[in-house]
Amino acid sequence: MQVAVLNGSPKGKYSVTLQSVLYLEKQFQDDSFEIINVGQQIKKLEKAEQFETIMQKLSNYDLILFSYPVYTFIAPYQLHRFIELMKQSNLLTNLKGKFVTQLTTSKHFFDITAHHYIEDNCNDMELKYIKGISCDMDDLLTEKGRKELKLFWKYVRFSVKSNVINIANHTPSKFDFVYDRSLDKNDVKPDFETVIVTNCTDEDVSLKNMIDDFCATYKYKTKIININDFKFSGGCLGCFNCASDGKCIYKDGFEDLLRNTIQKADSIIYAATIKDHSMGASFKLYNDRQFCNGHRTVTMGMPVGYILSGEYSKESNLKTIVEGRSEVGHNYLTSVVCDESKDNDVIKNNLMNLSLQTEFALENKLVLPENFYGVGGMKIFRDLIYVMRGLMKEDHKFYKKHGIYDFPQKKRKTMIKMILIGWLMSIPSVKAKSKGKMNEAIIKPYKEAINK
Repeated sequence: MQVAVLNGSPKGKYSVTLQSVLYLEKQFQDDSFEIINVGQQIKKLEKAEQFETIMQKLSNYDLILFSYPVYTFIAPYQLHRFIELMKQSNLLTNLKGKFVTQLTTSKHFFDITAHHYIEDNCNDMELKYIKGISCDMDDLLTEKGRKELKLFWKYVRFSVKSNVINIANHTPSKFDFVYDRSLDKNDVKPDFETVIVTNCTDEDVSLKNMIDDFCATYKYKTKIININDFKFSGGCLGCFNCASDGKCIYKDGFEDLLRNTIQKADSIIYAATIKDHSMGASFKLYNDRQFCNGHRTVTMGMPVGYILSGEYSKESNLKTIVEGRSEVGHNYLTSVVCDESKDNDVIKNNLMNLSLQTEFALENKLVLPENFYGVGGMKIFRDLIYVMRGLMKEDHKFYKKHGIYDFPQKKRKTMIKMILIGWLMSIPSVKAKSKGKMNEAIIKPYKEAINK
């Protein structure tokens, strides 16, 4: 096969993910791999002439392979932007029916949403999607990992030869509703401040009107920060310069904006128009650059809400990302308001509800237990940072301070208790006598808590 490898890592040839591709190239010498470093060269590729050259080249290959590390739930901003450009290109029709798959590396923190993001966009572009592979960062260093990688590529070759693909179950549609602003401004109380982070443009009329009506009905102070107005020097490079002291290698002032304005607020509302199954490349740039905070949940306890323009109910992957970000960050997700109902009264009522829920969450310091997304996500980070504590020094300090190192091995009393109970229950006479009493014993401490 002739394979075009779209390397989405900003590290280019130093990408850990790319090493797995190079391994495949060595193992399957009948296949020809051409590596295109789209992540590292994204600023150059934004110039139409150079981008169109790549689009013309892609039509000559049998298979397109997206290779990238997972950054904050999706592909890195640089690859995110490349896909945005692909979908805008006049040459996209030349790729229709082309086979495509993906290879990622991560610690399996929401790698599923990254894969679904690529799959959804490939389906939009009418590419023939073949299920990809999600590798651990260290899989290539193990015999098991190398075996699985080779089996994956055999499956890809089989799929291309036999035309075995995943059929898309949706078609992209254009959303053209505009919400009409109708609410008058309330008197503002100074007790709390909510920052509204948006990438709203002049074309996002419906989104802007929803933001305005939210601010009108909300009784506390609001501050709008449009990330399109901020001059980012670039996307996260994955360089780990920030690992030891939390300082980003870029000197564009983003850390100051993030830490002294956005994170100093009492709550955050994110506002965006749904685009390419996400909140847009500019929001991905914003999210990736927050890695200067490492894996630290520095905004935990802060209520978070969303105002989105588009058909949110059809974006199951985006819904997972929105909920997952809130749960891992231990932020109470107040509400997600969108205009997909195309009913001004419904939308207005939902904006008022978002205001009320945010106000209640602030006034009552509302924090609830994390669900599977939050618990599972933080356990991955807990184990990762404990191993990497020598490098990720700021994360290690934060995790120690907040008791995140909650390894079950440390619950020695509980373990000894379970061993003792297990031993007793293995004795037939004791097991027979305990019938009917086990449930009482289990709920006894809970009854004591209720009575207290």
